[in-house]
Amino acid sequence: MKKNLWVLVILLSCSIAGFAQKKTDANINGHVINKSSKEHIPFMNVSIKGTTIGIATDATGHYYLKNLPIGQFKLIVSGVGYKTSEQEVTLVSGNSIEVNFEMEEDQILLESVVVSANRNETNRKEAPSIVNIISPKIFENTNSVCLAQGLNFQPGLRVETNCQNCGFQQVRINGLDGPYSQILIDSRPIFSSLAGVYGIEQIPANMIERVEVVRGGGSALFGSNAIAGTINIITKEPTSNTVTLSNNTSLIYGKKTDINTSLNASVVSDDYKTGVMIFGSTRQRSPFDYDGDGFTEIGEINLKNIGFRGFYKTSNFSKLTIEYHNMGEFRRGGNHLDLPPHDADITEQIEHNINTGGIKYDVFSKNNKHRFNIYSSAQKIARKSYYGAQKDPNAYGSTDDKTFVAGMQYTYSIDTLLFMPAELTMGTEYSTNEMIDKMLGYDRIINQLVNTKSAFLQNEWKNKKISILLGGRFDKHNLIKDPIISPRMNFRYNPNEFMSLRASYSSGFRAPQAFDEDLHVTAVGGNVALIRLDPNLQTEKSQSYSTSIDFYKTFGQVQTNLLIEGFYTNLDNVFVLEEIGTDSSGNIMLERRNGSGAVVQGINVEGKIVPSKNVQFQFGVTFQKSDYKENQNWSDNINLTPHKKMFRSPDNYGYITANYQVVKNFNVSLSGTYTGSMLVQHFAGYVAEDTEKKTPDFYDMNIKLSYDFKINSSAKLQLNTGIQNIFNSYQNDFDKGEFRDAGYVYGTALPRTIFMGLKLVL
Repeated sequence: MKKNLWVLVILLSCSIAGFAQKKTDANINGHVINKSSKEHIPFMNVSIKGTTIGIATDATGHYYLKNLPIGQFKLIVSGVGYKTSEQEVTLVSGNSIEVNFEMEEDQILLESVVVSANRNETNRKEAPSIVNIISPKIFENTNSVCLAQGLNFQPGLRVETNCQNCGFQQVRINGLDGPYSQILIDSRPIFSSLAGVYGIEQIPANMIERVEVVRGGGSALFGSNAIAGTINIITKEPTSNTVTLSNNTSLIYGKKTDINTSLNASVVSDDYKTGVMIFGSTRQRSPFDYDGDGFTEIGEINLKNIGFRGFYKTSNFSKLTIEYHNMGEFRRGGNHLDLPPHDADITEQIEHNINTGGIKYDVFSKNNKHRFNIYSSAQKIARKSYYGAQKDPNAYGSTDDKTFVAGMQYTYSIDTLLFMPAELTMGTEYSTNEMIDKMLGYDRIINQLVNTKSAFLQNEWKNKKISILLGGRFDKHNLIKDPIISPRMNFRYNPNEFMSLRASYSSGFRAPQAFDEDLHVTAVGGNVALIRLDPNLQTEKSQSYSTSIDFYKTFGQVQTNLLIEGFYTNLDNVFVLEEIGTDSSGNIMLERRNGSGAVVQGINVEGKIVPSKNVQFQFGVTFQKSDYKENQNWSDNINLTPHKKMFRSPDNYGYITANYQVVKNFNVSLSGTYTGSMLVQHFAGYVAEDTEKKTPDFYDMNIKLSYDFKINSSAKLQLNTGIQNIFNSYQNDFDKGEFRDAGYVYGTALPRTIFMGLKLVL
């Protein structure tokens, strides 16, 4: 099947590329300016709707499209931070016309195009479900150098650190653990369980065009594990000839460095039919011991990432896109980092070599009613690891992980289906993941092969006022006896031009397989904790419901947006970890079993206020409750009372960002996160017996100052500096010494940190 798909892609590309395009000498030129300031806007996307024809405005805000097809078309201009604008044009052979645009600013990103709501390009304001966007501006203003740091600034999302030694992080959506969320790269489920261990910290911000976040069950769209929500990472595509070089250097607690350097280079042909974006980045983070016990609280990282994304427009109505990147990472934590791992009291050392690539072919009909794409992605991870304590020579391991995804999708836009316009989408997808994880010294081998064959079908009746989406997905998972059918229903109603009401239902599932936390071994009390699966583990299933009101209105020059969303997720056969004793080597054994079930419910509130083009505010807060249906007993300590509360799930948390352009080139950005009190486990070792801890609240506030120097019409240099975690809101009761529980870590990821940086754009 794999071979046939690749052959089909190549044949389609070659056959369409063979058709030479007629020279019509029908041309369009013009400029794009800001409606309020009248300044020209560089690097805006100008395209002809329903075709692959497009270009970006140059550094002076002008564009030129030549040799265009004859007929009537819609010319569209779009860009981050601006409302999309379009004009009707009539193209005649041998005739050139001038078309100029005045763009209105859209600081709250309501007019942005998203793909995660229904697998098709959709105006965010008219999407059937709520899609939040993390833009490059958020990464820049919050000084987020990787995906993990930027994810904190969205409602319902919270990134937490789960290990003092290696810095293992996960993102929680609506309170649920990381494995409940599906992470996509360019809409493809290529993020395997192994990639999920350290993956959100390994993706640098410079390769991200935007991140789309959909909260709630998404298995009907994207398959297994999309119970809490979906995070779709859209990588950068070349739009103009530019080079960007940046460096960010941080001093953790004023003592240890974290140096991040990145390079992006984009080249596009004169006819805009071919383009390539090359990106690379490095990161060197020094290990940091916060409490002076000789053991790290923040581990060492040495990471290198290089890759590209390119396109070739085989015709005015077809396009081939190819993406590839390689990532190599070394990370280590514990003590005596200068010694071999087995000569230290505690060591977690991991070396990754990850290769990821994908190819996609899109074709449209001339009237844009028919759209078809075929795609394939693959990822290979080679990992060498040491997770050990007490100078254990048996703690070395190796992991080989291979993931392959291929599929096709067809969309048909129907003028009228029964009672209103509709968009029918259908497709098939095949994914496979083969993982062999070996720790021979512990006699542990995980040999897991996961295959999923899927088909999906949905229809969305929609206009600007109403959207009704009905759909479902059929998945045949090789670890589940019976096929899984995941239905989906979405309803949107716009009673007026400044309000959207939405309601949704969706289901999801998690297969009885190894997840990212199984592939991370935590040092506890001088030994390690290993996870195994209950032989009778059953599929975990979910039912998710949500309702929301989205209010957006401009009062004079003030743009506002207020979103209130209620969510309710019911989990059956919920996966829980229980301590079952020790193995023959004295290691703690945890078993993943089915619990009785759980319910997660709450409210997300998000607000955006833009008083002027110089000032923007954004905030989000979540109020929630996460409980098992029955009392859970996680330890054999008789002094602990079983309870229903989920661990590491605070009842409230949130974020805030603000940006103020003091003068034209000088910006002040404030940002911060709030994490409410939560219950965490504390395993015996440094402490005498297993206990539970109710954590304090944490307020992580940041400030960044930046100034842009204009070198010439197309080049600028930015200098910036700031402080993260200004008030040093940081955990103060870490375990100490070789018998510590490395998983007893909570709160903010960094203590007070000073940073400085520069960015050169050519």
